[in-house]
Amino acid sequence: MHTATETGTGNEDFGRLSEPFRRELLAYCYRMLGSVDEAEEVLQDVLLDAWRAYDGFEGRSSLRTWLYRIATRACFKALEKSRRRPLPADLGAPETHPDAGLVRRSPEIPWLQPIPDFLFTTAPTDPATVVVQRQTMRLALMGALQQLPPRQRAVLILRDVLQWRTSEVAELLEMTTAAVNSALQRARAQVPLSQDDLTEPAEPRQRALLDRYVTAFETADIDQLVAILTEDARWEMPPIATWFEGRDTILAFLTRQMRAIGPTELLATSANGQPAFAVYARSHDGARRPHAVHVLTLSADGVSGVVAFHGSGLFPLFGL
Repeated sequence: MHTATETGTGNEDFGRLSEPFRRELLAYCYRMLGSVDEAEEVLQDVLLDAWRAYDGFEGRSSLRTWLYRIATRACFKALEKSRRRPLPADLGAPETHPDAGLVRRSPEIPWLQPIPDFLFTTAPTDPATVVVQRQTMRLALMGALQQLPPRQRAVLILRDVLQWRTSEVAELLEMTTAAVNSALQRARAQVPLSQDDLTEPAEPRQRALLDRYVTAFETADIDQLVAILTEDARWEMPPIATWFEGRDTILAFLTRQMRAIGPTELLATSANGQPAFAVYARSHDGARRPHAVHVLTLSADGVSGVVAFHGSGLFPLFGL
């Protein structure tokens, strides 16, 4: 334990020592909560609480483990007050009629938020680490994690995403190793983390797909979308609960939507380790207004999914 004469210096050192863990702690809180806003708020409280308690930190565990323990408790507490954050596909079947009216859910229902890559990515020298960072933040996985009870969620993230040992997870969560293994087994049955079936196109093919996606929307060219959307593609639009599945249904819907929105301009960004675009609607006088943030899922066959987060609320989060 730090002595009284060391306390001031120790607390001053805390900021320097904890800074390397800030991004991974934010990513952990986001995986637990499904919201960047909540994750950042919780993380601020975690770091403040840890700073205040740092003079009592005895070093029995690493500083990283100690911070994760505080963060986990804070996330559990936050989850007691909030409901799970779904995507539209988590709430019901797809709409089969492209001309059907769109259903907007109550504003009190929280939706899963995307997270800009620059908030959680680091610059590791190992390319494999970069791949793991991206794949373990994908929107579909975040949505699936939200279906788990909080303790199972924490166990799955700590064991299968962060690769902690069972004994470390047991100590952090104050569980037996048998209880950790049981929770992990139940969580894996519901949320398989294997990426074996995730085959993205090679880089040149990916660039071509994204370029054609931009052209399709900026020129309202449905034929371009026919060429790049997969036959079983999915289109979601939170906070609108209505969603569509199947290329033909999506194209019929977008044909009408593009006419209603008018000319658009797309700006490339990235979210959850996936390509994304900020979509602006352009008025007749050339002014741009934020319309949506599109997060794309790519497969070897083309664009297999788009989550179009409607509204301007996310634009500041992406620095737009």
